[in-house]
Amino acid sequence: MYIFIVGVSCVGKSTIGNRLAEKIDFLFFDLDDEIEDFFGRSIEQIQNQYLSGYSYREQGAKVLNKIIDTSKNNDLVVALTPKGLHDWYYRLIKKSGAIVIELKDTPENILDRIVFYDEDSNLIEKDLPEDDRRYYLSEIKKDISYYRKFYKRAHYHVDISGLDVEGSVKKLEKLIEEDYGKR
Repeated sequence: MYIFIVGVSCVGKSTIGNRLAEKIDFLFFDLDDEIEDFFGRSIEQIQNQYLSGYSYREQGAKVLNKIIDTSKNNDLVVALTPKGLHDWYYRLIKKSGAIVIELKDTPENILDRIVFYDEDSNLIEKDLPEDDRRYYLSEIKKDISYYRKFYKRAHYHVDISGLDVEGSVKKLEKLIEEDYGKR
């Protein structure tokens, strides 16, 4: 069984996906990490070499295809990029027969989890003044609005508002059990 987790940046895809995979004994992949490992450079550096996001996703899809191909006999959870249900990625996901789960949370909760990286993917510690918080909250709301049309493609939309990692994982476990029973 393949489970793909999608959502806006900092919603918890990687943390929750990794913990879910541990609990249900699946392999876990973070697509961003796999892309960086495959190309030997940071996401920002890789993206900068392409003229468009479409071209970048075409290359990133090769990594997703490799994950799917090398995991044919394994169950896996993959944390996708926010654009995980766009063009090249979506074609592969549709063919794989995976369960696609969108994680949803409030913009305020996402803002509390926001992290920053430099161009080499090194974590940057940053305290946000109130003006910056308002700006990033506005950007998160825009992302949620923009991605909504793509995330409609997901099989399930799971609201994790007010839940910690374990509570979110329990909610996903229950959903997966119910879905598995339908297959």
